[in-house]
Amino acid sequence: MRKNNRGNREHRAVKFTRNFTKHASGSVLVEFGDTKVITTASVEKKKPKWMESDDNRGWITAEYSLLPSATNTRCSRERNKVSGRTHEIQRLIGRSLRACVDLGKIPDLTITIDADVIQADGGTRTASICGGYLALKDAIDKLIQSGELKENPIIEPIGAISIGLIGDDILLDLDYDEDSHAGVDSNVILTKSGKIIDFQTTAEGEPYSKDKMIEMFEIAYQAIQDIISIYDNV
Repeated sequence: MRKNNRGNREHRAVKFTRNFTKHASGSVLVEFGDTKVITTASVEKKKPKWMESDDNRGWITAEYSLLPSATNTRCSRERNKVSGRTHEIQRLIGRSLRACVDLGKIPDLTITIDADVIQADGGTRTASICGGYLALKDAIDKLIQSGELKENPIIEPIGAISIGLIGDDILLDLDYDEDSHAGVDSNVILTKSGKIIDFQTTAEGEPYSKDKMIEMFEIAYQAIQDIISIYDNV
């Protein structure tokens, strides 16, 4: 058995605490087991500098950071230049959240999602996407209530989960120890209707079969549906 007597196809306890901080337009503490991330949404009334003046879309971007004490050994703050890993995670979070929004319905706005990992035990990027979605939704709800947005730009909810192979066993929502020993490591990001935003899967050792890949995807799909259902109850 896994930690806490968890079955192979069982995700960790998932908890979302909304309105976690005072000043952000949306803020959520997301917990996947011992992984804890503070996600916030900040709204600026401007477009990115690179966007053409006649482009009427808004934009959603993301920043990700791992606090120095988030892991069992202190990691240095990335003050001047982010690492390749951080850059890749930031792009993944931003790209995922843009996929669930009609950017034409948030004209001249930039919404930044900040994901700050305060405790890491695997799955920080997928937890950041789930918490980031809820923080984004809360910020957009406030913009609608204030009259700044005329209609809801969110197309449908999204969710994310990690999954992997240890030997021949498929394990859902890997913690750090499991991730360190996984022969295959995947992150799955889907919309509520099951459309794929991202399906990153890598064989760390031996190649694996298409049947295993499909089975992993189906298990992840069901878990994401479960996580999205939690959104409505917090």
